[in-house]
Parts: sequence; C-alpha cells; structure tokens
Amino acid sequence: MSRIAYVNGRYVPHRAARVHIEDRGYQFADGCYEVVAIRNGVCVDAGLHLARFHRSLEALKIKPPMGDAALMTVMREVARRNLVREGYVYMQVTRGAAPRDFAFPAGIKPSLVMTARRKTLIDPRLIAEGIKVITVPDLRWNRPDIKSIALLPNALGKEQAKQAGAFEAWQVDRDGNVTEGTSSNAWIVTSTGEVVTRRADNAILNGVTRQGLIRVIAEAGLKFVERPFSVAEAKAAREALLTSSTNFVLAVVRIDDAPIADGKPGPLARRLGDAYSAYAASGGQDR
Repeated sequence: MSRIAYVNGRYVPHRAARVHIEDRGYQFADGCYEVVAIRNGVCVDAGLHLARFHRSLEALKIKPPMGDAALMTVMREVARRNLVREGYVYMQVTRGAAPRDFAFPAGIKPSLVMTARRKTLIDPRLIAEGIKVITVPDLRWNRPDIKSIALLPNALGKEQAKQAGAFEAWQVDRDGNVTEGTSSNAWIVTSTGEVVTRRADNAILNGVTRQGLIRVIAEAGLKFVERPFSVAEAKAAREALLTSSTNFVLAVVRIDDAPIADGKPGPLARRLGDAYSAYAASGGQDR
C-alpha cells in the first residue's frame, strides 16, 4: 500500500506530496513541528503535544492553521490511511509561501503538512542491551525550547553519533552541563536514587515523553530533581537514560568511552520503561 500525506487540505500519495519552492520553511526554516507517538492506535498525550505546538506557533508569531479538534481529526485520519497502529504522526506548520524576504510577509496562509509512519516504539534489543551516547558541543540557537524545524545542529550531532557507533548525541553547554540529546531528553540516577533531569527552561525542549515520565515518577513515589548535571556526573551516575516520543525510555549504558555502572541497563531504567509503556498504552495524560 502506498503511503498517504496530508498537504494543505488534501490527502495525497506520499510520493506526490509537494509544497511551493518559496515556502518559508524551505528557505528560512520558518516553522515548527510535532511528532506524536501512536500506541495501540491511540495518539499518546495528544493534548500535551498540541499545547506545546501552540506555544511554538505563538513564539514564532505564526497563526494556527486550524483548531485543535480539526488537527486531531487530521492526525487520526493520516494514521488510519497509513494503517499505523504503532508509530508516529509528524505534523509541521510553516509561515507559508511568499516571495523571498526576511521580514514576515503580510496576508499569507500557513502551510500544514502531516505524515504517518509505522515504527516499533519499544525495541526489545535496545531495552535489553541499552544504548551508547556521545557528547558534543551544543551549537543550537538560544531558543531550543521552541520546536523549530531549524535542526541543522541536531542533524550534525546525530550524524556524529552515527559515525561513532552510538545511538544518540548528548549536547553540552559552555559550563560542561548536559542540555539534552539531539532528539531526546537526558536523565541520570544518582547514587542516592534521585532521578535527575534538567529543568525545562529556554535551554531545552520540554519533551512530552519527559513530562509523562515525570508523572510516572511521581506516581511511583520516587525522588525526582530538576537541575543541571555535568558530563562527569553523568559518567559517574548509578544509571542514565533518555526519553523521546519515538523511543519512549531507553537505558544509556555508555557515554563516550565510559561505561555507566556495570555497562548494563539498570533496574530503575527498566522499571520506568515498563511503567511509561503502560502509561502510553492508555493514552497518557489524555486517558
């Protein structure tokens, strides 16, 4: 079956999906996006995704292309037409197409595209073996809290990780502290059992899976702290993990060339992974 995309009001074959060459997303990365996980045919934490989507649109001064109810209808229909029961929906809005000029053009209509793809969100091998990450300098602009489509530094970091045989790259600020991964949030578990991740300020994207896991941690009665942590602290941690909408929760067992603890997924990472999987299967905070 050929894939189907949604482009500005029309469902079209994926191979025929097009936007104008003067779309500002193409020329200026002038837009934002969301990636919504689908588990058991349900969009996980769709409400949190839409809230963050509106935050990004407002920060970029882009008018929403349609109301939330209509966006949800399109998301579900794109997933249905692509037979996605497990995977994700990708949604992107740009300011629209206009003659090239840096200043915002008046009176143009935002461009909305959506696609859906099947993907195994819980990979048994990655769960069992854990993953390796490398550290790279954080080269992004000063507002990574906006889910902008300007992702070149992220792509460079991801490629560097790939060349190093790693799953992800953790970005590091000028103070030597981990901000986040190129497409994930970063976590550690301290020797005293505290689950630590960086506060969601302007330095990181407030991941929806991050928000969901915080709720899972609270329900489990675990100690949780939001603060910066250094690369050195991460390498010395009892456990490390990452979260994202397309991989849920994964144990990090090696950072650069340093094994974390015994180099195997720890018990808390496995426990949190199982708990988050159950949370997502019920639709998350939208349940």
